[in-house]
Amino acid sequence: MKMKKIAASVLGLSLLVPAVGQAQEAPTVNDPAADLRADLDYLLSEHFVLATTTMVKEYLDAPDADAYTQSLDQNVADMTPAIASIYGDEGAAEFERIFRGHNDYTADIVAAAQSGDENARAAAEEEVEEFVVEFSTFLDAATEGNLPQEAAEEAIRAHEMDVLSFFDSFVEEDYEGAYTTFREGYDRMYDISAALSGAITAQFPDQFGDYKVDSATSELRSTLNNLAAEHHALAVMGLKSGVDGAPNYDFITWAEDMHTQDFKEVIGSVYGEEGAAAFEDVWTTNHIEAEGELVSAYIAEDDEAISAAKEQFETFSNDFGAFLGTATEEKLPTADAQAAVWGHEELKQKALETHVAGDYTASMDTFREGYKYMFGVGEALGNAIVAQHPDKFASTEMPEEMPNTGMGGSQQNSSSVVWVGIGAAASALAAAFFLRRREQKA
Repeated sequence: MKMKKIAASVLGLSLLVPAVGQAQEAPTVNDPAADLRADLDYLLSEHFVLATTTMVKEYLDAPDADAYTQSLDQNVADMTPAIASIYGDEGAAEFERIFRGHNDYTADIVAAAQSGDENARAAAEEEVEEFVVEFSTFLDAATEGNLPQEAAEEAIRAHEMDVLSFFDSFVEEDYEGAYTTFREGYDRMYDISAALSGAITAQFPDQFGDYKVDSATSELRSTLNNLAAEHHALAVMGLKSGVDGAPNYDFITWAEDMHTQDFKEVIGSVYGEEGAAAFEDVWTTNHIEAEGELVSAYIAEDDEAISAAKEQFETFSNDFGAFLGTATEEKLPTADAQAAVWGHEELKQKALETHVAGDYTASMDTFREGYKYMFGVGEALGNAIVAQHPDKFASTEMPEEMPNTGMGGSQQNSSSVVWVGIGAAASALAAAFFLRRREQKA
């Protein structure tokens, strides 16, 4: 079965609270607690991406602003059934009332920025603060105190400040500051989902048994999802901004470069500079660089150049799929990995093509489909890594040692050996990235 079909089959994120028995003997990234956290990772991180990008589109009076607004509203609608599956229809209705309403407050902030009305901005900020208190109170009551109001309030307020700080920097044309904040705010949503999912599992021990949202396998899956989905978001945002000639284009691509460095630095910390350079080469050649070439081709309306750029994505899919197959010692078969990477590339290109054609609703639908798709890819890759190193993921805690790939001190070997070593490095990538992020936050 092709990986694309496998990924699609796991993308129906339902957030249903299951009845479970004892933990499975073999470690896996699929368990009730990890599934719950992954679902919240997806929904909450997508909310942040859509909220910030919608504000930018509305501020610029972009032709696709309405499509973004509709997608942001649909994100809330997608959350509601998930909440109902846990807290019933009444709880879901209250959640939707509170959460949907706060999207209107961000629209008020955009309008205040466009008009320069400081009083309107102050009024909108008061509404945001009311939301912070009301929603944190709701979460405290819903989780029966497992997520205390004070802790929830602190987390939600920090999220709202991320959104406001991003938007204010954008309005001030401090685009580097804006996208630095974007990345920080995006990352924070995964912390929030971990806290909320942890509160829910603590609230319903009969349904979740011994499964933990902060187990080694759950952390691995969440970290892979974080990396994969952020790449998709930045890639599509960059492509669209580029063909539109938007003022933030260079800084979205800058943020994507910073995302690449997150990968490179982790691999460098484990396998040295030569290994990091080999990773960067495969990730950027025929991939990140090709995105810039595709933008230039669309601006020039050069069909031949457009086709050439798309062919580069096919080459990247084959190369990176082979990279992942080697990394997991074929626990994720190369052919399946290549199909999974190409599935992402197809959705990325389709989101741009429909945008250029002026079908903004279809473009946003495809963007959201692609964003959700990445969580299936993260899940599949996580299971391959766990299957490859079951002893490192058997406990309920994050492993203190990274999987031993056998590279040793052989970093001075030929480039072909480095390539194989870097493939093996991917098995340690997610855990190392997680630990590095935690160190940065400390």
